[in-house]
Amino acid sequence: MGRRDGAPRREGLTGKMRIDVETCAGRDGAPMPARFRLGRARVRVVETLDQWFGPDYRYIKVRGDDRCLYILRIHDAHANWELTMFKSERAIDMMPSRPPTKRLM
Repeated sequence: MGRRDGAPRREGLTGKMRIDVETCAGRDGAPMPARFRLGRARVRVVETLDQWFGPDYRYIKVRGDDRCLYILRIHDAHANWELTMFKSERAIDMMPSRPPTKRLM
Protein backbone atom coordinates (compact mmCIF):
# COMPACT_ATOMS: atom_id res chain seq x y z
CA MET A 1 0.00 0.00 0.00
CA GLY A 2 1.32 3.49 -0.83
CA ARG A 3 1.67 6.61 1.25
CA ARG A 4 -0.76 9.51 1.22
CA ASP A 5 1.44 11.43 -1.25
CA GLY A 6 1.20 8.51 -3.72
CA ALA A 7 4.79 7.33 -3.30
CA PRO A 8 5.27 3.61 -2.63
CA ARG A 9 6.11 2.54 0.91
CA ARG A 10 9.54 1.13 1.48
CA GLU A 11 9.34 -1.59 4.07
CA GLY A 12 12.45 -2.29 6.12
CA LEU A 13 14.57 0.64 4.90
CA THR A 14 15.41 2.70 7.97
CA GLY A 15 18.78 4.19 7.03
CA LYS A 16 20.43 2.25 9.85
CA MET A 17 22.55 -0.87 9.67
CA ARG A 18 22.93 -3.42 12.47
CA ILE A 19 26.54 -4.19 13.29
CA ASP A 20 28.50 -6.48 15.58
CA VAL A 21 30.44 -4.45 18.16
CA GLU A 22 33.09 -5.52 20.66
CA THR A 23 32.91 -3.28 23.70
CA CYS A 24 34.92 -2.15 26.68
CA ALA A 25 33.68 -0.41 29.83
CA GLY A 26 33.52 3.37 29.65
CA ARG A 27 34.24 5.74 32.54
CA ASP A 28 30.74 5.27 33.95
CA GLY A 29 30.75 1.52 33.27
CA ALA A 30 28.52 1.80 30.19
CA PRO A 31 29.60 -0.24 27.16
CA MET A 32 31.74 1.71 24.68
CA PRO A 33 32.77 0.45 21.25
CA ALA A 34 36.32 -0.93 20.96
CA ARG A 35 36.00 -2.46 17.47
CA PHE A 36 33.23 -3.46 15.10
CA ARG A 37 32.62 -5.32 11.86
CA LEU A 38 31.29 -3.87 8.62
CA GLY A 39 30.81 -6.83 6.33
CA ARG A 40 34.23 -8.47 6.17
CA ALA A 41 36.07 -5.37 7.36
CA ARG A 42 37.04 -5.04 11.00
CA VAL A 43 37.35 -1.46 12.30
CA ARG A 44 39.21 -0.62 15.52
CA VAL A 45 38.02 2.49 17.36
CA VAL A 46 41.00 4.80 17.88
CA GLU A 47 39.12 7.81 19.29
CA THR A 48 35.72 8.55 20.81
CA LEU A 49 34.81 12.06 19.70
CA ASP A 50 31.38 12.62 21.24
CA GLN A 51 28.32 10.91 22.66
CA TRP A 52 24.78 12.02 23.34
CA PHE A 53 21.74 10.41 24.86
CA GLY A 54 18.16 9.71 23.89
CA PRO A 55 15.33 8.19 25.94
CA ASP A 56 16.61 4.59 25.70
CA TYR A 57 19.66 4.84 23.47
CA ARG A 58 23.03 6.54 23.03
CA TYR A 59 24.79 7.87 19.96
CA ILE A 60 28.58 7.59 19.95
CA LYS A 61 30.74 9.37 17.37
CA VAL A 62 34.06 7.61 16.80
CA ARG A 63 37.07 7.63 14.48
CA GLY A 64 38.21 4.25 13.20
CA ASP A 65 41.71 3.04 12.45
CA ASP A 66 40.77 3.52 8.77
CA ARG A 67 40.57 7.32 9.44
CA CYS A 68 36.80 7.30 8.81
CA LEU A 69 34.16 8.83 11.07
CA TYR A 70 31.25 6.75 12.33
CA ILE A 71 28.18 7.43 14.43
CA LEU A 72 27.05 4.29 16.25
CA ARG A 73 23.77 3.95 18.12
CA ILE A 74 23.17 1.52 20.97
CA HIS A 75 19.78 0.66 22.37
CA ASP A 76 20.64 0.33 26.06
CA ALA A 77 17.75 -2.00 26.93
CA HIS A 78 18.51 -4.49 24.13
CA ALA A 79 22.25 -3.88 23.58
CA ASN A 80 21.60 -3.66 19.81
CA TRP A 81 24.18 -1.63 17.90
CA GLU A 82 23.47 0.22 14.64
CA LEU A 83 25.60 2.25 12.25
CA THR A 84 23.76 5.50 11.59
CA MET A 85 26.45 7.56 9.81
CA PHE A 86 29.71 6.94 7.96
CA LYS A 87 32.09 9.55 6.55
CA SER A 88 35.11 8.47 4.58
CA GLU A 89 38.41 10.33 4.96
CA ARG A 90 39.11 9.40 1.34
CA ALA A 91 36.00 11.28 0.22
CA ILE A 92 37.14 14.32 2.22
CA ASP A 93 40.57 14.16 0.54
CA MET A 94 38.89 14.13 -2.88
CA MET A 95 36.99 17.37 -2.23
CA PRO A 96 38.40 20.49 -3.88
CA SER A 97 40.46 22.64 -1.52
CA ARG A 98 38.47 25.73 -2.45
CA PRO A 99 35.01 26.12 -3.91
CA PRO A 100 34.83 26.41 -7.69
CA THR A 101 34.49 29.95 -9.00
CA LYS A 102 32.06 31.09 -11.64
CA ARG A 103 33.62 32.14 -14.89
CA LEU A 104 32.50 35.42 -16.33
CA MET A 105 32.24 35.64 -20.10
